[in-house]
Amino acid sequence: MLVHNPVAPYSRALRVARSLEAEGWEVLIAGTTRPDLPDEALDGTIRIIRAHPAGPLARFVEPARGRPATLVAASDAAIGAAGRLLSRIPGLGPLRAARTPTPRRVLGVLCWPLPARAWASGLRRVLPPADLYHACGIAALVAAEALARDAQGHRSQREALRGRHGLRGRAAPERRAGRVVYDVIDLFLEGNAYATMPRAVKRLYGRRELGLVRAADGIVTVNEALAGELRRRWALAEEPAVVRNCPPWEPPPATPPDVLHRAAGLPATTRIVLFLGILGADRGLLESGEAVRRIPDAAFVALGFGPWYERLRARDADPRFVGRHVTLPAVHPDEVPRWAAGADAVLIAVPGDSLNQRLSTPNKFWEGLAAGVPLVVGRDLLVMRRIVEVHDLGAVADPADPDDLARALREVLDAPPDLRAARRERALALHRDRYRWEIQVRPLLALADRLVPEPRRDALDYGVRPPAGPS
Repeated sequence: MLVHNPVAPYSRALRVARSLEAEGWEVLIAGTTRPDLPDEALDGTIRIIRAHPAGPLARFVEPARGRPATLVAASDAAIGAAGRLLSRIPGLGPLRAARTPTPRRVLGVLCWPLPARAWASGLRRVLPPADLYHACGIAALVAAEALARDAQGHRSQREALRGRHGLRGRAAPERRAGRVVYDVIDLFLEGNAYATMPRAVKRLYGRRELGLVRAADGIVTVNEALAGELRRRWALAEEPAVVRNCPPWEPPPATPPDVLHRAAGLPATTRIVLFLGILGADRGLLESGEAVRRIPDAAFVALGFGPWYERLRARDADPRFVGRHVTLPAVHPDEVPRWAAGADAVLIAVPGDSLNQRLSTPNKFWEGLAAGVPLVVGRDLLVMRRIVEVHDLGAVADPADPDDLARALREVLDAPPDLRAARRERALALHRDRYRWEIQVRPLLALADRLVPEPRRDALDYGVRPPAGPS
């Protein structure tokens, strides 16, 4: 499993890894490093390795381990200063909106995605060859293609087996199957980060992406809408397998746990509107807090991590929000549905500014469903909106308008008890019968078995006890 993030933890990778392990595979998750995390860890029986960038590009993506060459750094500074001066000359105003082509930026385009390529070089130093590489996202696919070529015998991996991370066992054979599954988490080139990119550069990236896609042995994605879009834009012979990232099924307790109220320090009578996931821009966090502040006996609780964590913590102490706005650190993905069950609504106020957002079905949606909690979603989130409306699971609102968000939240929070109970039962039944991991993972397991019919488990020992039962 290849994931271009620190796996701290990453729910989709863990669920796939556990399901493959239960089928008799030996599984390893490889991610990126983070200063506060060890380079090696265990999550249950699943081993996690976090690899540092390596090779000539490493100095440009990990300053802590290597500084950029002095000449390149000096050139960046000089050209950047020249660009700022030119933009002040009358008639050259458009330069203010342009990105000065410094050597570092040019390198970033020529070697795109540069961080992924440096990370792939690091992975090639520490990972043994594998029969199957499951790449979560485009950056992981770059690494997977390189590792797969090595596994098929283009380069010896004996040194990796005998080297770092305690990978034990006799020397690996020169060749493994080296098959690649591309797990398309989102349409990254349709995200907000690429919205203002020059068309020529975006087309270049699109061609590189298509080349990687055609080299992959199988494609999976997160919902039918995204699968249809991928088939159209890549001219695929068949639609990708759909594997929604739903939590596993667990029978709900008769009384929802109150762990969320206790952690937030809120009275049991306070109604909680919950946000789950990454705390950052373009997620409607500020508008959500304003909306909840307009509803009596309600509080907005953000449970997650990300660049806005401290900003939201500061808002907790703002006199306007004290007791009505609480920010909590993330919990393990396995625990999220239990925490969410203590909420009165899960709010997904993401704006539909990009196709990527409009077709998204993030973890928080399925976690709220698994908890049996009403859902309030942004009006332009097409896939989630349809599920909510067809099954009457909550309400829809304009995520940019705190008044409209408050209106939708009141519809959910002030609904009669019998309607709230019916929504809970419908959500739990949908989770049990359709949207649970045990059902969703089946196409992926079938694909893995087709790509590598007889996984060869005799050559590697990842330092993890194999699953019990017949091999």
